[in-house]
Amino acid sequence: MSMITVRDVKTILTAPQGINLVVVKIETSEPGLYGLGCATFTQRYLAVAAAIEEYLKPFLLGKDVQAIEDLWQSAMVSSYWRNGPVLNNALSGVDMALWDIKGKIAGLPLYQLFGGKSREAAAVYRHADGRDLQQLEDSVAALKEQGYRYIRCQMGGYGGKGHKLHSPDRSAPGAYYDPNAYARSVPVLFDHIRSKFGFELELLHDVHERLAPIEAVRLAKQLEPYRLFFLEDMLPPEQIDYFQMIRNQCATPLAMGELFVHPMEWTPLIANRLIDFIRVHISAIGGLTPSRKLAIVCEAFGVRTAWHGPGDVSPVGHAANVHLDVSSHNFGVQEWTPANELLTAVFPGTPEVRDGYVYPNDKPGLGIDIDEKLAAKYPCNNKLPEWTLARLPDGTSVRP
Repeated sequence: MSMITVRDVKTILTAPQGINLVVVKIETSEPGLYGLGCATFTQRYLAVAAAIEEYLKPFLLGKDVQAIEDLWQSAMVSSYWRNGPVLNNALSGVDMALWDIKGKIAGLPLYQLFGGKSREAAAVYRHADGRDLQQLEDSVAALKEQGYRYIRCQMGGYGGKGHKLHSPDRSAPGAYYDPNAYARSVPVLFDHIRSKFGFELELLHDVHERLAPIEAVRLAKQLEPYRLFFLEDMLPPEQIDYFQMIRNQCATPLAMGELFVHPMEWTPLIANRLIDFIRVHISAIGGLTPSRKLAIVCEAFGVRTAWHGPGDVSPVGHAANVHLDVSSHNFGVQEWTPANELLTAVFPGTPEVRDGYVYPNDKPGLGIDIDEKLAAKYPCNNKLPEWTLARLPDGTSVRP
Protein backbone atom coordinates (compact mmCIF):
# COMPACT_ATOMS: atom_id res chain seq x y z
CA MET A 1 0.00 0.00 0.00
CA SER A 2 1.31 3.45 -0.86
CA MET A 3 1.80 5.86 2.03
CA ILE A 4 -1.40 7.55 3.22
CA THR A 5 -0.80 11.11 4.34
CA VAL A 6 -2.59 13.88 6.23
CA ARG A 7 -4.51 16.00 3.71
CA ASP A 8 -6.37 18.30 6.13
CA VAL A 9 -6.95 18.87 9.84
CA LYS A 10 -10.26 20.35 10.96
CA THR A 11 -11.32 21.58 14.40
CA ILE A 12 -15.02 21.14 15.17
CA LEU A 13 -16.48 23.13 18.08
CA THR A 14 -19.95 22.13 19.21
CA ALA A 15 -22.16 22.06 22.33
CA PRO A 16 -25.28 19.92 21.75
CA GLN A 17 -25.79 19.41 25.51
CA GLY A 18 -24.70 22.93 26.44
CA ILE A 19 -21.13 21.78 27.22
CA ASN A 20 -18.31 22.99 24.97
CA LEU A 21 -16.72 20.11 23.04
CA VAL A 22 -13.67 20.11 20.77
CA VAL A 23 -13.31 17.40 18.12
CA VAL A 24 -10.48 17.00 15.61
CA LYS A 25 -11.10 15.52 12.17
CA ILE A 26 -8.09 14.38 10.15
CA GLU A 27 -8.76 13.84 6.45
CA THR A 28 -6.29 11.75 4.47
CA SER A 29 -4.98 11.40 0.95
CA GLU A 30 -7.15 8.28 0.66
CA PRO A 31 -10.62 9.41 -0.51
CA GLY A 32 -13.24 8.95 2.20
CA LEU A 33 -10.74 7.92 4.89
CA TYR A 34 -10.71 10.15 7.98
CA GLY A 35 -10.42 9.90 11.74
CA LEU A 36 -11.90 11.67 14.76
CA GLY A 37 -10.31 12.60 18.07
CA CYS A 38 -11.36 14.35 21.29
CA ALA A 39 -9.53 17.53 22.29
CA THR A 40 -12.10 18.83 24.77
CA PHE A 41 -10.87 21.35 27.33
CA THR A 42 -14.20 23.03 27.99
CA GLN A 43 -12.96 26.01 29.95
CA ARG A 44 -10.26 26.94 27.37
CA TYR A 45 -11.68 25.48 24.17
CA LEU A 46 -10.66 28.43 21.99
CA ALA A 47 -7.04 28.12 23.08
CA VAL A 48 -7.07 24.42 22.12
CA ALA A 49 -8.64 25.23 18.75
CA ALA A 50 -5.92 27.83 18.07
CA ALA A 51 -3.17 25.36 18.97
CA ILE A 52 -4.60 22.83 16.52
CA GLU A 53 -5.28 25.21 13.65
CA GLU A 54 -2.20 27.42 13.92
CA TYR A 55 0.46 24.94 15.01
CA LEU A 56 -0.43 21.26 14.76
CA LYS A 57 -2.18 21.45 11.39
CA PRO A 58 0.84 22.92 9.54
CA PHE A 59 3.08 20.44 11.38
CA LEU A 60 0.99 17.45 10.24
CA LEU A 61 0.11 18.18 6.62
CA GLY A 62 1.68 15.65 4.27
CA LYS A 63 2.89 13.32 7.02
CA ASP A 64 2.33 9.54 7.19
CA VAL A 65 -0.90 8.88 9.13
CA GLN A 66 0.35 5.48 10.31
CA ALA A 67 3.45 6.83 12.09
CA ILE A 68 1.49 7.50 15.29
CA GLU A 69 4.31 7.09 17.80
CA ASP A 70 6.71 9.33 15.90
CA LEU A 71 4.06 11.96 15.26
CA TRP A 72 3.06 12.01 18.94
CA GLN A 73 6.63 12.30 20.18
CA SER A 74 7.71 14.92 17.66
CA ALA A 75 4.55 17.01 18.03
CA MET A 76 4.88 16.94 21.83
CA VAL A 77 8.36 18.47 21.75
CA SER A 78 7.80 20.73 18.74
CA SER A 79 6.78 23.60 21.03
CA TYR A 80 9.80 22.96 23.28
CA TRP A 81 7.72 23.69 26.42
CA ARG A 82 5.21 20.91 26.95
CA ASN A 83 2.89 19.00 29.30
CA GLY A 84 0.18 21.62 29.70
CA PRO A 85 -3.57 21.06 29.32
CA VAL A 86 -3.98 23.20 26.18
CA LEU A 87 -1.22 21.57 24.15
CA ASN A 88 -1.97 18.10 25.54
CA ASN A 89 -5.62 18.32 24.53
CA ALA A 90 -4.71 19.60 21.08
CA LEU A 91 -2.30 16.70 20.65
CA SER A 92 -4.92 14.27 21.97
CA GLY A 93 -7.36 15.26 19.22
CA VAL A 94 -4.72 14.45 16.63
CA ASP A 95 -3.59 11.25 18.37
CA MET A 96 -7.08 9.75 18.72
CA ALA A 97 -7.90 10.64 15.11
CA LEU A 98 -4.76 8.85 13.91
CA TRP A 99 -5.65 5.75 15.93
CA ASP A 100 -9.17 5.91 14.47
CA ILE A 101 -7.66 5.98 10.99
CA LYS A 102 -5.33 3.07 11.77
CA GLY A 103 -8.28 0.98 12.93
CA LYS A 104 -10.16 1.79 9.75
CA ILE A 105 -7.16 0.85 7.58
CA ALA A 106 -6.91 -2.45 9.44
CA GLY A 107 -10.68 -2.96 9.31
CA LEU A 108 -10.72 -3.60 13.08
CA PRO A 109 -12.13 -1.89 16.16
CA LEU A 110 -9.39 -0.31 18.23
CA TYR A 111 -9.67 -2.75 21.10
CA GLN A 112 -8.41 -5.43 18.70
CA LEU A 113 -5.31 -3.35 17.94
CA PHE A 114 -4.76 -3.04 21.69
CA GLY A 115 -4.64 -6.82 22.13
CA GLY A 116 -8.31 -7.76 22.06
CA LYS A 117 -10.99 -7.84 24.72
CA SER A 118 -10.35 -8.68 28.36
CA ARG A 119 -14.11 -8.35 28.91
CA GLU A 120 -17.19 -7.90 26.73
CA ALA A 121 -18.23 -4.60 28.32
CA ALA A 122 -17.08 -2.14 30.97
CA ALA A 123 -18.89 -1.55 34.26
CA VAL A 124 -19.78 2.11 34.67
CA TYR A 125 -20.63 4.32 37.59
CA ARG A 126 -23.24 7.03 37.57
CA HIS A 127 -23.67 10.10 39.76
CA ALA A 128 -26.36 10.22 42.45
CA ASP A 129 -26.99 13.56 44.14
CA GLY A 130 -29.61 15.26 46.26
CA ARG A 131 -30.16 18.34 48.37
CA ASP A 132 -30.80 16.10 51.41
CA LEU A 133 -30.49 12.45 52.47
CA GLN A 134 -33.95 11.47 51.24
CA GLN A 135 -33.44 12.93 47.79
CA LEU A 136 -30.04 11.23 47.55
CA GLU A 137 -31.57 7.93 48.64
CA ASP A 138 -34.22 8.26 45.93
CA SER A 139 -31.53 8.97 43.33
CA VAL A 140 -29.50 5.91 44.36
CA ALA A 141 -32.64 3.73 44.27
CA ALA A 142 -33.48 4.95 40.75
CA LEU A 143 -29.99 4.14 39.44
CA LYS A 144 -30.04 0.74 41.12
CA GLU A 145 -33.37 0.01 39.42
CA GLN A 146 -31.75 0.82 36.06
CA GLY A 147 -29.10 -1.84 36.66
CA TYR A 148 -26.20 0.25 37.95
CA ARG A 149 -24.11 -1.34 40.70
CA TYR A 150 -21.46 1.36 40.99
CA ILE A 151 -22.86 4.70 42.19
CA ARG A 152 -21.09 7.90 43.18
CA CYS A 153 -22.91 9.59 46.06
CA GLN A 154 -22.82 13.36 46.62
CA MET A 155 -25.11 15.64 48.57
CA GLY A 156 -25.37 19.13 47.16
CA GLY A 157 -22.63 18.72 44.56
CA TYR A 158 -18.93 19.33 45.14
CA GLY A 159 -18.32 20.60 48.66
CA GLY A 160 -22.03 20.46 49.47
CA LYS A 161 -24.66 23.16 49.23
CA GLY A 162 -26.95 25.02 51.59
CA HIS A 163 -24.39 25.57 54.35
CA LYS A 164 -24.85 28.62 56.55
CA LEU A 165 -22.12 31.02 55.47
CA HIS A 166 -20.72 33.98 57.36
CA SER A 167 -18.96 36.05 54.70
CA PRO A 168 -17.45 39.57 54.72
CA ASP A 169 -19.23 42.46 53.06
CA ARG A 170 -18.50 42.92 49.35
CA SER A 171 -17.18 39.37 48.99
CA ALA A 172 -16.37 38.38 45.40
CA PRO A 173 -18.88 36.23 43.49
CA GLY A 174 -18.24 32.50 43.29
CA ALA A 175 -19.32 29.02 44.33
CA TYR A 176 -19.17 29.34 48.12
CA TYR A 177 -19.08 26.33 50.42
CA ASP A 178 -18.08 25.48 54.00
CA PRO A 179 -15.39 22.75 53.96
CA ASN A 180 -15.92 21.83 57.62
CA ALA A 181 -19.68 21.44 57.22
CA TYR A 182 -19.08 19.43 54.06
CA ALA A 183 -16.57 17.11 55.75
CA ARG A 184 -18.96 16.46 58.62
CA SER A 185 -21.80 15.62 56.22
CA VAL A 186 -20.03 12.91 54.23
CA PRO A 187 -19.85 10.16 56.90
CA VAL A 188 -23.51 10.87 57.71
CA LEU A 189 -24.33 10.49 54.02
CA PHE A 190 -22.70 7.06 53.75
CA ASP A 191 -24.08 5.83 57.06
CA HIS A 192 -27.56 6.57 55.73
CA ILE A 193 -27.04 4.99 52.29
CA ARG A 194 -25.44 1.84 53.71
CA SER A 195 -28.27 1.50 56.25
CA LYS A 196 -30.79 1.61 53.37
CA PHE A 197 -29.00 -0.45 50.71
CA GLY A 198 -26.54 -2.56 52.65
CA PHE A 199 -23.21 -3.45 51.05
CA GLU A 200 -24.47 -4.87 47.74
CA LEU A 201 -23.79 -1.61 45.90
CA GLU A 202 -20.31 -0.28 45.22
CA LEU A 203 -20.31 3.32 46.47
CA LEU A 204 -17.95 6.13 45.50
CA HIS A 205 -17.47 9.77 46.49
CA ASP A 206 -15.69 12.73 44.88
CA VAL A 207 -14.01 15.17 47.28
CA HIS A 208 -12.98 17.28 44.25
CA GLU A 209 -10.03 18.76 46.15
CA ARG A 210 -12.39 20.67 48.47
CA LEU A 211 -10.58 19.97 51.77
CA ALA A 212 -7.37 21.01 53.46
CA PRO A 213 -4.89 18.10 53.39
CA ILE A 214 -5.20 17.16 57.06
CA GLU A 215 -9.01 17.21 56.79
CA ALA A 216 -8.75 14.89 53.81
CA VAL A 217 -6.74 12.47 55.96
CA ARG A 218 -9.41 12.57 58.66
CA LEU A 219 -12.25 12.02 56.18
CA ALA A 220 -10.57 9.01 54.57
CA LYS A 221 -10.23 7.43 58.01
CA GLN A 222 -13.85 8.15 58.96
CA LEU A 223 -15.14 6.53 55.77
CA GLU A 224 -13.22 3.28 56.19
CA PRO A 225 -16.15 1.36 57.81
CA TYR A 226 -18.42 2.09 54.83
CA ARG A 227 -16.15 0.19 52.40
CA LEU A 228 -16.19 2.65 49.52
CA PHE A 229 -15.13 1.36 46.11
CA PHE A 230 -12.99 4.46 46.06
CA LEU A 231 -12.66 8.00 47.37
CA GLU A 232 -11.89 10.30 44.47
CA ASP A 233 -9.51 13.27 44.08
CA MET A 234 -8.89 13.85 47.77
CA LEU A 235 -6.25 16.50 47.12
CA PRO A 236 -5.02 18.84 44.38
CA PRO A 237 -1.93 17.75 42.41
CA GLU A 238 0.17 20.21 44.41
CA GLN A 239 -0.43 18.22 47.62
CA ILE A 240 0.17 14.64 46.48
CA ASP A 241 2.78 14.03 49.20
CA TYR A 242 -0.10 13.78 51.69
CA PHE A 243 -1.19 10.52 50.08
CA GLN A 244 1.56 8.79 52.04
CA MET A 245 -0.04 9.99 55.28
CA ILE A 246 -3.47 8.82 54.17
CA ARG A 247 -2.16 5.40 53.12
CA ASN A 248 -0.34 4.98 56.43
CA GLN A 249 -3.51 5.55 58.43
CA CYS A 250 -6.37 3.82 56.63
CA ALA A 251 -7.42 1.32 53.97
CA THR A 252 -9.99 3.44 52.12
CA PRO A 253 -9.30 2.89 48.38
CA LEU A 254 -8.08 6.07 46.70
CA ALA A 255 -8.55 7.34 43.14
CA MET A 256 -6.60 10.29 41.78
CA GLY A 257 -5.66 12.04 38.57
CA GLU A 258 -8.49 14.08 37.06
CA LEU A 259 -6.33 17.23 36.99
CA PHE A 260 -3.07 15.56 36.03
CA VAL A 261 -1.26 16.75 32.89
CA HIS A 262 2.36 15.77 33.61
CA PRO A 263 3.94 12.32 34.12
CA MET A 264 5.69 13.46 37.28
CA GLU A 265 2.28 13.95 38.90
CA TRP A 266 1.19 10.32 38.60
CA THR A 267 4.54 8.49 38.61
CA PRO A 268 5.31 8.75 42.37
CA LEU A 269 1.75 7.82 43.36
CA ILE A 270 1.86 4.68 41.23
CA ALA A 271 5.46 3.67 41.97
CA ASN A 272 4.92 4.01 45.72
CA ARG A 273 1.51 2.29 45.60
CA LEU A 274 -0.23 5.28 47.19
CA ILE A 275 -3.38 5.11 45.03
CA ASP A 276 -5.62 2.29 43.86
CA PHE A 277 -7.16 3.85 40.73
CA ILE A 278 -5.80 6.22 38.10
CA ARG A 279 -8.40 8.79 37.01
CA VAL A 280 -6.83 10.92 34.32
CA HIS A 281 -8.80 12.77 31.66
CA ILE A 282 -7.11 11.02 28.75
CA SER A 283 -7.24 14.01 26.39
CA ALA A 284 -5.59 16.17 29.08
CA ILE A 285 -2.51 13.92 29.10
CA GLY A 286 -2.24 13.72 25.30
CA GLY A 287 -4.62 11.03 24.07
CA LEU A 288 -4.61 7.27 23.55
CA THR A 289 -0.87 6.86 23.04
CA PRO A 290 0.18 7.98 26.54
CA SER A 291 -2.94 6.55 28.19
CA ARG A 292 -2.23 3.03 26.92
CA LYS A 293 1.29 3.27 28.30
CA LEU A 294 -0.02 4.64 31.60
CA ALA A 295 -2.47 1.74 31.94
CA ILE A 296 0.33 -0.76 31.39
CA VAL A 297 2.57 0.90 33.99
CA CYS A 298 -0.35 0.89 36.45
CA GLU A 299 -0.91 -2.82 35.89
CA ALA A 300 2.63 -3.56 37.09
CA PHE A 301 1.90 -1.79 40.39
CA GLY A 302 -1.60 -3.12 41.04
CA VAL A 303 -3.34 0.15 40.16
CA ARG A 304 -6.60 -0.07 38.21
CA THR A 305 -8.00 2.35 35.63
CA ALA A 306 -11.03 4.60 36.15
CA TRP A 307 -10.75 7.15 33.33
CA HIS A 308 -12.47 10.51 33.73
CA GLY A 309 -15.83 10.43 31.94
CA PRO A 310 -17.93 13.56 32.63
CA GLY A 311 -20.09 15.59 30.25
CA ASP A 312 -17.05 17.59 29.16
CA VAL A 313 -15.63 14.56 27.40
CA SER A 314 -17.03 14.30 23.88
CA PRO A 315 -18.63 11.03 22.72
CA VAL A 316 -15.43 10.53 20.72
CA GLY A 317 -13.48 10.67 23.97
CA HIS A 318 -15.97 8.33 25.66
CA ALA A 319 -15.50 5.86 22.82
CA ALA A 320 -11.73 6.03 23.32
CA ASN A 321 -12.21 5.35 27.04
CA VAL A 322 -14.35 2.30 26.30
CA HIS A 323 -11.82 0.77 23.89
CA LEU A 324 -9.19 1.08 26.63
CA ASP A 325 -11.62 -0.27 29.23
CA VAL A 326 -12.43 -3.51 27.45
CA SER A 327 -8.83 -4.22 26.42
CA SER A 328 -6.96 -3.30 29.63
CA HIS A 329 -6.44 -6.18 32.05
CA ASN A 330 -6.35 -3.80 35.03
CA PHE A 331 -9.61 -2.00 34.28
CA GLY A 332 -11.52 -0.93 37.39
CA VAL A 333 -14.62 1.09 36.51
CA GLN A 334 -15.64 3.77 34.01
CA GLU A 335 -17.27 7.06 34.96
CA TRP A 336 -20.29 7.60 32.73
CA THR A 337 -22.42 10.59 31.81
CA PRO A 338 -25.39 9.64 29.62
CA ALA A 339 -25.84 11.34 26.25
CA ASN A 340 -29.20 12.77 25.29
CA GLU A 341 -30.83 12.10 21.91
CA LEU A 342 -29.40 15.27 20.41
CA LEU A 343 -25.82 14.40 21.35
CA THR A 344 -26.16 10.89 19.92
CA ALA A 345 -27.63 12.38 16.73
CA VAL A 346 -24.57 14.62 16.36
CA PHE A 347 -22.27 11.67 17.15
CA PRO A 348 -23.66 8.47 15.54
CA GLY A 349 -22.10 5.39 17.08
CA THR A 350 -21.89 6.78 20.62
CA PRO A 351 -21.27 3.80 22.94
CA GLU A 352 -24.40 2.34 24.55
CA VAL A 353 -25.01 1.42 28.18
CA ARG A 354 -27.16 -1.58 29.05
CA ASP A 355 -27.85 -2.74 32.60
CA GLY A 356 -24.85 -0.93 34.07
CA TYR A 357 -22.32 -1.87 31.37
CA VAL A 358 -21.06 0.13 28.40
CA TYR A 359 -20.40 -1.76 25.16
CA PRO A 360 -18.12 -0.77 22.30
CA ASN A 361 -19.48 -1.34 18.83
CA ASP A 362 -17.55 -3.50 16.39
CA LYS A 363 -17.07 -0.88 13.68
CA PRO A 364 -13.48 -0.20 12.59
CA GLY A 365 -11.47 2.35 14.58
CA LEU A 366 -13.27 4.17 17.37
CA GLY A 367 -16.60 3.22 15.79
CA ILE A 368 -18.03 6.73 16.03
CA ASP A 369 -18.80 9.48 13.53
CA ILE A 370 -19.93 13.12 13.54
CA ASP A 371 -22.70 14.94 11.67
CA GLU A 372 -20.86 18.19 10.99
CA LYS A 373 -23.89 20.07 9.68
CA LEU A 374 -25.90 19.21 12.79
CA ALA A 375 -22.94 19.97 15.07
CA ALA A 376 -22.68 23.46 13.55
CA LYS A 377 -26.19 24.26 14.76
CA TYR A 378 -25.05 24.10 18.37
CA PRO A 379 -22.21 26.59 18.85
CA CYS A 380 -20.07 26.78 21.95
CA ASN A 381 -20.56 29.47 24.58
CA ASN A 382 -17.43 31.22 25.83
CA LYS A 383 -18.54 31.51 29.45
CA LEU A 384 -16.86 30.04 32.52
CA PRO A 385 -18.98 27.68 34.64
CA GLU A 386 -19.42 29.01 38.18
CA TRP A 387 -18.30 25.76 39.87
CA THR A 388 -14.71 26.49 38.80
CA LEU A 389 -14.73 29.60 41.03
CA ALA A 390 -14.88 27.86 44.42
CA ARG A 391 -14.56 30.06 47.51
CA LEU A 392 -14.38 29.54 51.27
CA PRO A 393 -16.88 31.33 53.53
CA ASP A 394 -14.50 34.27 53.97
CA GLY A 395 -14.21 34.69 50.19
CA THR A 396 -10.81 33.03 49.70
CA SER A 397 -10.45 31.44 46.27
CA VAL A 398 -9.59 27.73 46.49
CA ARG A 399 -8.78 24.95 44.07
CA PRO A 400 -11.97 23.17 42.98
